[in-house]
Amino acid sequence: MLSSYKLKRYRKSAGVTVENLAAKIVRPGLDQAKASSAIQNWERGLMRPKPGRPDVEKLAGALSVEANDLVVWTATHRYAPIAPRKARLVIDLIRGRNVQDALDVLKFANKRAAGMVSKVLQSAIASADEQEADVEELYVSEARVDEGGVRHGTRRWRPKDRGRAVSFTRLASHIIVSVDME
Repeated sequence: MLSSYKLKRYRKSAGVTVENLAAKIVRPGLDQAKASSAIQNWERGLMRPKPGRPDVEKLAGALSVEANDLVVWTATHRYAPIAPRKARLVIDLIRGRNVQDALDVLKFANKRAAGMVSKVLQSAIASADEQEADVEELYVSEARVDEGGVRHGTRRWRPKDRGRAVSFTRLASHIIVSVDME
């Protein structure tokens, strides 16, 4: 996925205006005005319209950098069957680390979430490797856990005193890991 902060940084360091970049990515269905608006959205982190691989390659050519310098690779596990509070303990261990160090930490972490986070991290690494990024230079640029709500079919009842019952539920998580080049 196109990185908004990298696009803005490379554009400013090259001294290229948004209009000049927009002229490079004009294609059928995306005229000059829409292309200019799209680049402004991409720099703000809004991926509308979603930039495709050809758009990223044209932007990289206009900024005279490689296409892999403008992207970050993200993987997610939606509705992971673990509470967000427990998964955040593991995510905090790998944030900002080299991917090999992060995999080693996850391998020896004695937490159930470590296996889930490890699979998401390996998926992000595989996405980067598929686009011919140097896997040795990757690091975990973003790692977060969002709440996924109540897992379906997990509402239970616990008996209490005087014939009452109290419900309790099991929570789900969305695990998001992004890797980037150093």
